[in-house]
Amino acid sequence: MTASQSFPPRGFHQKRPLRILLPAILILLWITAGAIGGPYFGRIDEVSSNDPTAYLPTSAESTQVQHRLADFLGEDAIPAIILITADTKLSTNQLNAINHIPSTLPGIDGVLKSTSPAIPSEDGKAVEIAVPLNSNADVASTVDALRTHVDGLLPSGTAAYVTGPAGFTSDLVNAFAGIDGLLLLVAVLAVFVILVLVYRSPLLPLLVLASSMFALCAALLTVWWLAKAGIFPLSGQTQGILFILVIGAATDYSLLYVSRYREALLHSAKRGDATKAALKGSVEPILASAGTVIAGLLMLLFSELGSNRALGPIAAIGIVFAALSAFTLLPSLLFFAGRAAFWPRAPRFGPSPDASGRVHASSTGLWARIPRFIRTHARPIWIISVILLLTAAAGISQLKADGVPSSDLVLGSSEARTGQKLLGTHFPGGSGSPVYVIIPAEKLVSTANTMLGIDGVQAVSVASKESPSGTAQVTSAGVKSLIPGRASPTPTTVDGNVLLEATLTHAADSQAAADTLHTLRTSISSDALVGGVSATDVDTNDASIRDRNLIIPLILLVVFLILVLLLRAILAPLLLISTVVLSFAATMGVSAFVFNDVMGLPGADPSVPLFGFVFLVALGVDYNIFLMTRVREEALVVGARAGMSRGLSITGGVITSAGIVLASTFAALAVIPVLFLLQLAFIVAFGVLLDTVIVRTLLVPALGFELGRSLWWPSRKIRA
Repeated sequence: MTASQSFPPRGFHQKRPLRILLPAILILLWITAGAIGGPYFGRIDEVSSNDPTAYLPTSAESTQVQHRLADFLGEDAIPAIILITADTKLSTNQLNAINHIPSTLPGIDGVLKSTSPAIPSEDGKAVEIAVPLNSNADVASTVDALRTHVDGLLPSGTAAYVTGPAGFTSDLVNAFAGIDGLLLLVAVLAVFVILVLVYRSPLLPLLVLASSMFALCAALLTVWWLAKAGIFPLSGQTQGILFILVIGAATDYSLLYVSRYREALLHSAKRGDATKAALKGSVEPILASAGTVIAGLLMLLFSELGSNRALGPIAAIGIVFAALSAFTLLPSLLFFAGRAAFWPRAPRFGPSPDASGRVHASSTGLWARIPRFIRTHARPIWIISVILLLTAAAGISQLKADGVPSSDLVLGSSEARTGQKLLGTHFPGGSGSPVYVIIPAEKLVSTANTMLGIDGVQAVSVASKESPSGTAQVTSAGVKSLIPGRASPTPTTVDGNVLLEATLTHAADSQAAADTLHTLRTSISSDALVGGVSATDVDTNDASIRDRNLIIPLILLVVFLILVLLLRAILAPLLLISTVVLSFAATMGVSAFVFNDVMGLPGADPSVPLFGFVFLVALGVDYNIFLMTRVREEALVVGARAGMSRGLSITGGVITSAGIVLASTFAALAVIPVLFLLQLAFIVAFGVLLDTVIVRTLLVPALGFELGRSLWWPSRKIRA
């Protein structure tokens, strides 16, 4: 045997270890990232906050006032209101027992010393106690301790409720409690069941889910340290969206790679060659899809709301790791698993190249018949599809997205909500949640008189470190104390300014309170700053509407430019953008009907349409990218219409599976009892299914068959 005939072949010992080494290193790196990032699931509370004012723009009046409150009140506090009620007029013995309660409260961890005395209602059936809580403490734990403590001191025949801003903050915190466990469990189980049904394989779904979970661990690790450094604020809402987005996107990208890998195994006996072919065919659409989503999300950086600005880059980081996992970790896992990953339906090596010299997967059954049916009925299909979508879109005018009371943000039972309703029957509706007004000291009495003349303002007091909040009332004669036997306190002056506290007639989070606030802002001096719960709600809604009007056009422009670069055409991107926008409008129309007439919801936050648009447009374009990149690839060889047929038949199954997976993962957000997330879950889940079943399966292919080569104008590389 000559040297040239020696065995093993020359280079065997060098090439094979090197080919195995790279995927092994990639798997090891991802395992390390998962091992480090996994424990951070239990540490989210360390860097997250659900304080509404933390996400307002620094230019908002309510934010400026919030930052200065501690200067006037002597402490950085969030108010809680204890309401004690009885069915009949409170007796002397009951009042004596209740009057003892305020002096016992400062001993509770998180309760500040300036608790107000017990203030009885005019009807004698209720008493309220204003309790300032340390805003830096665990508000939910403090509220729970407060409830337990007061229940133990109540006289017989009475009931107590803890409400006010602290009570609603506690509800919100509790709603997000356990989000990392429950949400992940529901989402992962849904994805696993779908993958098992799609692949009918026990191993492949586990490999895909492993890729998704490792991507989430790496993303969470990165986001946690960014939030720890104060670069981005992190809320329970952002956290929930991050979890769902990473799992859904990573699974979608993995499905695309698995499809290409399975196709490559049909005509390659070697796993290494199949891996190279699969990466070559899937990296461009995965990168294009991820890039589109990232670009859309980063448009949120133009938002005035800190919560939106934070979600953009945080979610974009999640998409980056989802894409990285799909073409590094999953290919490495499948490289070692080979055909066994698809057991018991492993693809067999065999097909030969077609006349063009290319090998492609053949489609049978439904996805072989659909392209033929659409091609022969293209015009009626796209006309009927457009009519159906336009009909559904007509309902968008019924969508009530002008804001909801903060008391309705958390679904289910709520002691804070019940307490607020009862508070409004015995006291002015805005008790415990005053409107704060910072004005020059010399304008104290004149401004207070102007405020008292506004319909909806019940009373005005001035902040004084000598008296608990709300007890130094301002009248036309000056300042007087509401505490019997106490002299008129001296207002606290900071840099020549004083702080007025206006109690509104209506609940602080109601539309009536918002109307009163608008009147107040236009009536008092222009050098005044107005804040508080009502002002925070108004400023948030105004910023949300401004964001919606600015960011939606920006997203459309960016996505269009990406599609032009990807598809090397102008007409095709215009049609794709148009179909996705039409699908979004139809989704919002159906959502309006479901929210109003089926679920009976009180309305929606102005940011709901914006978030729905961001995810539906970015993710909806994803499926069109998966389809059209494959169509263009085929059309360059076999022509426009034949390429559409072949591209749809090849990608139909995988894209439909991806759509179902993404819809299921977003639907998992509904397990969190928060109105915004329930609505977002329905909008995205329904919208993705609508886009997958109608737009991508019927409308876009029908338009492609109708237009033929013209779809790719001005490109001349594709023949008819």
